[in-house]
Amino acid sequence: MPNFNLITTVFAQNFIGKVDNPTPQYPSTGGQGLFLFLGNVLKLAGTIAGIYMVVQLIMAGYLYISANGDEKKTLLAWTQIWQSILGMIIIASAFVIASVVERLTGIKIISPIIYGP
Repeated sequence: MPNFNLITTVFAQNFIGKVDNPTPQYPSTGGQGLFLFLGNVLKLAGTIAGIYMVVQLIMAGYLYISANGDEKKTLLAWTQIWQSILGMIIIASAFVIASVVERLTGIKIISPIIYGP
C-alpha cells in the first residue's frame, strides 16, 4: 500500500512553499501575554463601538431630519446625537489613556506584537 502522506506533503511544499513553526524564532514576551490579549480586546471593542456610534449618529440625524418640527422627536434626536458624540469621546479617551500607559510603562497595549504562524 503506498504512503499518500509523503506524496501530499511534497506537493504541498512545492505548491505553497515551506511552512515552518515560527515559535522558536520568537522568544517569550516575558509575561506580557495578558497585555497583548487586552490590547487586542481593546482594539476590537473600540472598533465595534466606533462603528456603532457612527451608525447611531446617522440614525439620530435621520430622526432629526424626519421630525418635521415635532418638538418631542427633535428633543429625542438631539439626545441621541449628544449621546453618540459623548460615546465617541469616551472611546477616543480610552485609546489616549491606553497609549499614555503604554508610553509610561513600555508595555505594548495599543500596538501589540503578535507572535504566531
